Amino acid sequence: MKTSFKMAYALLAGGLSAAAADVHAQTLEKVAAADKITVAYRESAVPFSYLLGPHKAVGFSADLTEAIVDDVRSRLKKPGLKVDYIPVTGQNRIPMLVNGTYDLECGSTTNTSARGKEVAFSINFFYAGTRLLTKRDSGIKGYADLEKRTVASTAGSTNEKVLKKYSADHNIDLQIVSGKDYADALQLVESDRASALALDDVLLFGLRANSRNPSSLEVVGETLQVEPYACMVRKDDAEFKKLVDGTLTRLMKSGEFTRLYKKWFESPIPPAGVNLNMPMSEPLRANIKARSDKPAF
Repeated sequence: MKTSFKMAYALLAGGLSAAAADVHAQTLEKVAAADKITVAYRESAVPFSYLLGPHKAVGFSADLTEAIVDDVRSRLKKPGLKVDYIPVTGQNRIPMLVNGTYDLECGSTTNTSARGKEVAFSINFFYAGTRLLTKRDSGIKGYADLEKRTVASTAGSTNEKVLKKYSADHNIDLQIVSGKDYADALQLVESDRASALALDDVLLFGLRANSRNPSSLEVVGETLQVEPYACMVRKDDAEFKKLVDGTLTRLMKSGEFTRLYKKWFESPIPPAGVNLNMPMSEPLRANIKARSDKPAF
């Protein structure tokens, strides 16, 4: 009995050690050993990453992800490298990256110092700010009009924190409700369970464009707290961050990044062929030249 217990314990300890080693392995080493890279996507972050079919996302961030994967294939000399796609939410995207469930996330994640304690961020690839999406007949034109209203956001988002701070600083009495994802948060407004939705401006334009009745919705309010989006990789993996930054740098220098921007922000996009008509912002134009990974705060 004692011998069997010791053997079982040894096997369990060995398995746990192997699992821990796999989680903490450098990403390129992990990918090469598995002959597979696992990348995350968001299911409704139009136009960055959203589903058209059942399992694979399309969008601006999805295209950046594919370019990075191609460079991983070249680096590892594995042209047939398998790619697994896994959906994430605002709440689980960081824990699932840290524990090794997936290897790369390029979606609509804000690069912040707080998050930088757990993960590493690439060069910033977009700049957004918090605004409001509301029904045209709601009477809401700015944040002051939210007094005694219910406002939706998404759980774990920086927008929720920004809105709470703004309401406290300006003594606005409002209630915040959280949707589990962007689509769920939009439904709160469409069903009148919330008067407005506070999210990054570009996400609001995307949600409106692909809503059931785009003409009934409008984006209002000043832009609060401009924030950079970046790809997430595991912390203390300088080699993989360098590869990801190298891909983004290549795309920015070659003009391919600008072409992809026009494809997703200034042209008709699926599924409804709506054009967001969102010109590139000055902060993003500047970052194409500076290529900074500086966090928002």
